Order: sequence, then structure tokens, then C-alpha cells
Amino acid sequence: MPAPRRRFHILSILLFCLFTFWYFENSRDLTSESTFKTSLESDFQATPGNVEKTQPSVTIPESGADKELQVQPGNAEDALPNLTTETQTQIPLPKLDDVSPDITTDSSPPPTQDVSTMGQHKHVEKYPVTDYKSFSNEPLPTLPRLQYAFAPESDEERESRLDRLKAVKESFEHSWEGYKKFAWMKDELLPLDGGSASTFGGWAATLVDTLDTLWIMDMRIDFDKAIDAVKDIDFTSPEAEYLNVFETTIRYLGGFLGAYDISGGIYPVLLKKAVEVGDFLYGAFDTPNRMPATRWKWKDALAGEAQVAGDYTLVAEIGSLTLEFTRLSQLTGDLKYYDAIQRVTDELDKAQSLTKLPGLWPTVINAERLTFTGVGFTLGGMADSLYEYLPKQYMLLGGRDSQMEKMYNESITTALEHIFFRPMVPDNKDFLLSGEAHINEYSEDNHTIVHVPKGQHLGCFTGGMVGMAAKIFEQPHMGIARKLVDGCIWAYDSMPSGIMPEVFFMSGCDGDECEWDEKKWHQSIVDRAAVVETDETTPQSIEDGDKLNALIETKKLKPGYVDYSDTSYGLRPEAIESIFIHYRLTGEKDLLDVAWRIFTAIEKQTRTEYANAMISDVRIEDSQKINKMESYWLAETLKYFYLIYSEPNVVSLDDYVLNTEAHPFKRPSTEQSSSEQELPAHLSYDPSSTDQSSSDESPPEERPPAHLSYESTDRFSDESPADYSPPHDLPYEPPSTDDSPDSQTNFT
Repeated sequence: MPAPRRRFHILSILLFCLFTFWYFENSRDLTSESTFKTSLESDFQATPGNVEKTQPSVTIPESGADKELQVQPGNAEDALPNLTTETQTQIPLPKLDDVSPDITTDSSPPPTQDVSTMGQHKHVEKYPVTDYKSFSNEPLPTLPRLQYAFAPESDEERESRLDRLKAVKESFEHSWEGYKKFAWMKDELLPLDGGSASTFGGWAATLVDTLDTLWIMDMRIDFDKAIDAVKDIDFTSPEAEYLNVFETTIRYLGGFLGAYDISGGIYPVLLKKAVEVGDFLYGAFDTPNRMPATRWKWKDALAGEAQVAGDYTLVAEIGSLTLEFTRLSQLTGDLKYYDAIQRVTDELDKAQSLTKLPGLWPTVINAERLTFTGVGFTLGGMADSLYEYLPKQYMLLGGRDSQMEKMYNESITTALEHIFFRPMVPDNKDFLLSGEAHINEYSEDNHTIVHVPKGQHLGCFTGGMVGMAAKIFEQPHMGIARKLVDGCIWAYDSMPSGIMPEVFFMSGCDGDECEWDEKKWHQSIVDRAAVVETDETTPQSIEDGDKLNALIETKKLKPGYVDYSDTSYGLRPEAIESIFIHYRLTGEKDLLDVAWRIFTAIEKQTRTEYANAMISDVRIEDSQKINKMESYWLAETLKYFYLIYSEPNVVSLDDYVLNTEAHPFKRPSTEQSSSEQELPAHLSYDPSSTDQSSSDESPPEERPPAHLSYESTDRFSDESPADYSPPHDLPYEPPSTDDSPDSQTNFT
């Protein structure tokens, strides 16, 4: 072969070899990358039988030193892999014992923090955070024990309790089976016709909201099926044009976090889904002042449009995100969630003493301009859970955030003076309701505070809140808490249906004297009617007896009631919530019978072929039903009924904080548990029987106003309740028959 051709041939072979070597090297790299991605996707699908997967340890700065957290095989809380499409360092999840809120991380956002993954779209933040707020590094204090030291029950007591527990579970199973059969994967079941409704984004609200209830009731097969179902829900694309950030947070994010915590962290998909929801909701905080757009136009945000917080924002919706976002940060080690809600808390803190009723926030605020100039104040609807979350956030943070204690103390001081009131009733019973206050402004320096004796079911949570805060902050308010509980019990017992109306007005007592005065009651009725009809606020004449009698008859006013704004019952949980909490705090056995009385009334009036339905008029028996059953019926109402008849260590208040949708979040592990008895097997993943002292003695403080004073204190000691006899006379009169036609109520 000629030399030139030989050289060309050799060169061709060399080039071919080089190309082949280059090809195989790159192919191997691509294969490795594909295998790595496949491994991550496999980790996402971890099941209880596949929780041994681990990932490399990472170094987290702690107190100036590098502390390595190695996730061990078999840990129930194995870290999730990177949940974003970008490559970034992820903090593995330590065991639950280590996580709340002892994780300390660098407060600087990761390099890719300005981009959050939303399905296949990316929302590039216009107002990114440059420095994250972080948890306190102070040592965890020892907080007072909340739960009463229950004595062993007698055989008779146990039999009664278990019979009632069984009845509550049967009611739950009835509604749950209806949802499974007729509305599976829908937000709500329509309980009158077996239809379904999409009310909260179309993400199966009832399913997610009910997860931890299924676990608590030991319905493991249904729980596992529900887990399989939620895996396929895409929480980056809701059906609603406007997303209610508050409702999405408490039901979906809270639902996943509560189910993850109560099941011991053995279902990684629950935390994965919580992160998915949390990351999506985080986009609502991308505003110039980092206040969330609570009614969020999420499509506009994805399209790159700038967004601002609302100029008409309900204070509850912006101030009731703390527990869920804090818990998500505790479990993931990602401070962005805690940072988001702590900025809101700081603004509320700054404004609290500057409102028109210092100590409380108006129900409506301008979140865009951060102005708090509203004139309406309440602890009821539109504001309720903001106040509820103050002591609960304090507990979730292990007592290391004095800001929450300060904010609660300021709010309760004002509420004691201007919100809680004693109604005038025929038997002169001494109880309290949570009302409202309005500010009448005549000039900049001249205004009056108008106390409105308005009761509402949503305000019934206050009894539980005040009781828990009295113990955790060692305040002399346990008697006030019981009076608030008794107020809602009275409202239930006063109606022929045995169920409390949604919103109503009463005649408030003047000062310390509160003897029943029928003439004053009549005067209050005609005065209220004048306000409704003509907006007239001056006293009216009661000489027209026909008009007065017509008002009483038409409105079906029971003695003490002045008017009803809403006679419906929406399957709400607030009354049984406070009854349950107060029972766990004090061990008062009369509350077990009260709860049963309320449960049987609700079951009788609301049960349908498919589930349970709201009713339009509690003033009569067999009221017209409303074709609606919100997810909180299964998530909250029936859960509280179930828990009050469970053993006291099941979801102990010393172990868990319940969010406003009754989802249990694990309290910091250094908090001593009250679980002195062995837990049921499905709840015993991390039992603790550490003893803890309890004291109900209160530090010397200013006494509450006379109308809020409560003389008896021995009822709240931690002595054995074996010989307990209820001091409260709470007779139950069977509902009377009323053949009048149902009134129509517009339900909102």
C-alpha cells in the first residue's frame, strides 16, 4: 500500500477510536444522571415498607461548629430528596425527637431560592427575601403541664365511655362511607342527594382534611387507601381562579402535617405533599411588603404579573397561618416558611397597641398599606383563629418566643374588659359569651366604645383558648374559661333542637347586677328591631304590646334572646372543641354528659341517608336540611367528640398542638409528656412517660373585672376526681314540639 494511503488509513482509525472513547464516556455520564434521577423518583414513592432509603449527610452550622446529621437506615423520619428541579443542598430530616424547633440553619436563602417549582411552571419571585428570620436558639424551658392528672376509671365509667366512643365512630363511618361512595376525590359530599362539590381548589378537601382522624380512629385500611389517593393529586394547579390561602393552609397543609405527625412520620409522601402545598402557597407572599395575598390570583402570579396584598383583608386569614408554616419549617429545616409568617406576626405585633381598641385588631385590615384603622372588633368570625394561634404558637415553639405570650396577654386584657359579657337570662345563670365591640367616632379625639351582646358559634372556641392559656401562662383565668364554655352549653340547651344557633343577640347585664328583668328584655327586643329596620339606635317604646308580641312570636324568641341573625347550624366544632379541651384541662366529669347530650342532638337533627347535613333553623325540631357538609365535620367536629371519650393520653394536649382545623402537630420533644398510660398500638410510635409537676397556683396579678370573677378554685386542682360531683346544675330539658314552618336561611 502506498505510504500516503497508509498514513490516511491509520489516521482514520485513530479518529474513529477517539470518537468511540468520547461517545462511551459521555454515554456513561448520561446513564449515571438518569439513574440518579430515577433513584430520586423512587424515593418519592417510599411506603411504610420502604423507609430504609437514606441520603448523604449534610453539614449544618450549629453554634459556630459543624454538626453532622446522619440519617440512619430505618428512621421513620428519613429525609426527603430534593423536591425542586434545581440542584441544591437539602437538609435531611432528623428524628422527630430532634426536630421541633431545635434545627438551626444558616438564615441565608439558598442560591436558587427566588425560583419555586409549580408543576411544570416556575414562578420567579419579584420580591425575594434576602435574609431569613430563624428560630430562637434559647434552651427549651419546662412548660406547665396542661392535662389533668386523671385517676383510673371505674368499670361502669369505662363501659359508658366506650359505648359513647363507639357511637361517635359509627357516625363518622356513616359520613365517611358516603364520601367514599359518592364523592371520592372531590372536595365535599352533598349529603342530601349524594352529589359532590368543588369548594376548595378541587384537591379532595374532605379526603386530606380527614387523614389524621382516620389514623386516630384506627381505620388503617382506609388511611392507607387515602394515602395512595393523595399521591396523584397535583397541588400546583387548583380549579379555583382565586385561591383562599387561609383555608388551603389549615385544611390541606395542616391536614398533611397532622397526618404525618400523628402517624409517626412513617409515610414520607405526606411530608412531600405538605412541601408541595407549602411551596405553592409560598408564592402568595411574593408582594412588596411580603404580606400574603389571602385571596390569591395564582394564575396571574404564574404569568409573571406583580401582586400585592389585599386592601380589604380579614385579619384571621392573614394572622392564622403561623402553626402550619412553622411546623413545615421544623420538619424540613427550610426556614423560608417560618420567615414568611413571622413577618406577618411582627406587623401584627407592631400594630396591636395602636388600633382603635388597643390590644385587639380590627376584623378587616389593609394588608397592602399595613393600616389597622377598622372600627369593628371581635374574637368571633373573621378574627377568631388569629387569637387562638397566639398561645398555640407559643407552645409549638417550645415556649421560647415571648412575643406570643405578650401578644396574647394584651389581647386577653382587652377582651376581658370589652368583649366577654354576661347575658341576662331567666334563671340568673352565671355564664359568659364572647361578643363584639364597635367604635363610634365623632372626631379624632372623641369616640365611644359600643359593646354588642352578640353571640356566635364561631366564638365558642374562646373557652378552650382561655383555659389553655391560663395553664400555659399561669394566669388566674380558668374560671373565666369555664364560664365561656358554660355560655355555649346554655345556648345549646336553650333551643328546641338542642343545638345552638349560628349568630344571635342577647340582653347584656349592667355591671355586677344581673337579675332577670322581663321589662328590660322586652326593651332590648324593640330596640334591636329598630336597629335592624331603620338603623335607629335610640331607645324605643314598648307600649305597643301587639308589636312586641309579634316580634317574640315571629322570631321564636326564647327568654333571654333578643334577635337571631342566623338560625342555622353548620355542623360546627367550636363548642365541643372547648368542652373537650376544658375536660382535658380540669377532669370535670359533667362535661362528658354535656358532650353526649350535644352529640345526640346533632346526630338526630342532621343525619341523612348519605352522611350529615347542615340545618337551617335550630329553633325547631326536624328543621329543613341544607345540602352541604364541609370537611371540618369529619376533620374537627367528630374528632373532638371521639377524643373526649378516648383515653386522656390519646392526642394529649401535652404532646400535641391542634391547629384550627384540629390537626395535631407534635410539640417539641423536650416538653414533658402527660402520657402516663400505655398508648394504643397505632398511636405509640414515640411514647413518653416522663413525670412532670403541675401547678394551678396563679401569680399575683390584677383581678379580672367583677362580672368575670369566679369564686371556686378547688375544682381545678390536680387531685383525683374519683369523688368528684359537678358543681354546675346543667339540666337538660327535652326539646319542645314546634309545628311552625321552617324559616329559610341564606347560608354563607
